[in-house]
Amino acid sequence: MLAYVPVILVFLLYFSGIPIAFALFGASISYFTFIDNTSPTQLILQKFVTSTQSFPLLAIPFFIMAGSIMNYAGISAKLMKFAEVLTGHMSGGLAQVNVLLSVLMGGVSGSANADAAMQSKMLVPEMEKRGYDRPFAAAITAASSAVTPVIPPGINLIVYALIASVSVADMFMAGYVPGVLMAGTLMMTVTFISRRRGYKPSREKRATGKEILAQLKESIWALLFPFGIIAGLRLGVFTASEAGAIAVVYCLLVGTVIYRKLKPEHIWPVLKETVYGTSSVVLIIVAASFFGYYMNWERIPQLITNSLLDITQNKWVMLMLINVLLLVLGMFLEGGAALIILAPLLVPVVTELGVDPVHFGLICIVNIMIGGITPPFGSMMFTVCAITDTKLGAFMKESIPFIIAMLVSLLIITYCEPLVMFLPNL
Repeated sequence: MLAYVPVILVFLLYFSGIPIAFALFGASISYFTFIDNTSPTQLILQKFVTSTQSFPLLAIPFFIMAGSIMNYAGISAKLMKFAEVLTGHMSGGLAQVNVLLSVLMGGVSGSANADAAMQSKMLVPEMEKRGYDRPFAAAITAASSAVTPVIPPGINLIVYALIASVSVADMFMAGYVPGVLMAGTLMMTVTFISRRRGYKPSREKRATGKEILAQLKESIWALLFPFGIIAGLRLGVFTASEAGAIAVVYCLLVGTVIYRKLKPEHIWPVLKETVYGTSSVVLIIVAASFFGYYMNWERIPQLITNSLLDITQNKWVMLMLINVLLLVLGMFLEGGAALIILAPLLVPVVTELGVDPVHFGLICIVNIMIGGITPPFGSMMFTVCAITDTKLGAFMKESIPFIIAMLVSLLIITYCEPLVMFLPNL
């Protein structure tokens, strides 16, 4: 039983308020110090350090920097105008813009919390002015931000690819259909609620082809960013890490030469946001790698695989059980932490049953994004409520229809593997 003490210790430390990276590291150190002290200390520390020596990890700081640069370069405003031209005429016009902007921002911020914070400041006050209830505006903002990390180049797609040893490019390609599906179900839910409550469109009539083309011309440099990355990856022009470096150069050129919004005074905030964002993500990955070393040492993934396979050999039943497990744990664990702790344990189970690990990666990520808007520890829920000054009770009541919509999307993503894998298999 002593072999399982670090697993229990991780949860005890995490729920006591210690950051997940230090909880993982502390639990691992306690195991190799007090329970199994056969490994030399220098070997343990070497394992911790060598886990940072991964070339694909370079993609994370580059994409974080690219997203930060694009925000200061005024890309968000360009994308919002384009989203409004496309969806402003629909019922609940600004709420529809909210969802579509999250889809477009998927290739820019790559972070659900960043998208939630940005739209809380940009769209929620405007929605209130147009007659939307604040809890409704907050709920759709948090729900739509769950789409952002599913659209490439979301950081969670890169993290899962590293954990499961699958192609980053395949994860990027697989993210488009689930992301669009989630956005579609949210937009249908917005339409239904808006018609019942009388929320008006933000435009009097549908935009003409000429208006759409004019706005497309103005926003084209922002829209080319994600598609250029995917095209380069699929054609073998560059790797995911190199794509991140190219993205930074591209954003700098667009921000300074074309839109001319990026100024010298923005350099320090961009660097600061990049360092903060990168350090938090990479520290968790390194600590999780160290914790994974302990689990492999004790053969815990193999034991869990055998235990779950004893329950059922049917992969569809297994996926349903894993969905329930992820949804419940997602209510208590922060998304990145849940992905890093659970993916190494569950990937061997599903691959044993013939589930594609890329497909399973999207199932995991969508699950933890739904957890991000549910109590008691939903990170996007807290972000939006804090910025918009919305009471949690009112937020939770308004978020129920959107959670149901995303659960429908999750079921389709889980049981329609050809739909998810269509683009990667082309």
